[in-house]
Amino acid sequence: MTWLLVMIGAAVGAPLRYLTDQQVRARYTTVIPWGTFLVNVVGSLLLGLVTGAVAAGAADSRLQALLGTGLCGALSTYSTFSYETLRLAETGHRRIAAANVAATLLAGLGAAFAGAAIARTVWG
Repeated sequence: MTWLLVMIGAAVGAPLRYLTDQQVRARYTTVIPWGTFLVNVVGSLLLGLVTGAVAAGAADSRLQALLGTGLCGALSTYSTFSYETLRLAETGHRRIAAANVAATLLAGLGAAFAGAAIARTVWG
């Protein structure tokens, strides 16, 4: 049954990632991959919230499977982040590529820690 929850979450997360990235690309014409950055940070925040809620006993493992593994797993994307960073470096934007790595890691980890802290505050 858990696999079905993961599939349902992923069925929502993947199109949400794609549509978000398309909207950001349509609005901002830049070499910086803002759409991927946005979904990765939002996914990290949501995963921190869900994980914190489960750790506090306010949610169960089914919600973790649905939202954490399924939705966040499909919403955030390490492979696209890696590919876009590689393309930046290969096209002569090495500083932007390095900044993309640093910003994504710092913002993603910060969002995950913030989500977990919010969950502890609300449900802890």
